[in-house]
Amino acid sequence: MSPDLNGRADAGGGGSPIQAEERALLAVFDATSSAWAEGDANAFVRWYGENAAVILPGVYLKGKAAVRAGMADAFAMPLKDSKRIHTAQDVRFLDADTAIVITRSVTVFPGEPEPPADRWELATWAFSRGDDGWLVEAYHSCPAGTAI
Repeated sequence: MSPDLNGRADAGGGGSPIQAEERALLAVFDATSSAWAEGDANAFVRWYGENAAVILPGVYLKGKAAVRAGMADAFAMPLKDSKRIHTAQDVRFLDADTAIVITRSVTVFPGEPEPPADRWELATWAFSRGDDGWLVEAYHSCPAGTAI
């Protein structure tokens, strides 16, 4: 797997069932990153479970409605017109319907050629697969510190 998650979901067909599931997971990153760039909180949380938890430094959002409200406020300001970049560190399938993805992620603001090194984060994503595909059930992010 290429470590860059952005734009990878449509990077080809075929392959093993694990590769197909990995592409399905990557599609979630593509969809949420597109929704982020558009500032669309409803499209963003479409990929979150009803009881999803989001933990950021100093922030705990419990449930899809709280995530939607938090993102709507953030997209209005201070994240207006920003975008997200995710780089995979690890993708693991715990079973057929559960996966964990570790990313190195960053928010890029308008006019920035490159985000500053101290803005990079390490994130843990827990996914479950249901009738609607892969959904984020938990997300935790912290400052990346030194590269791993």
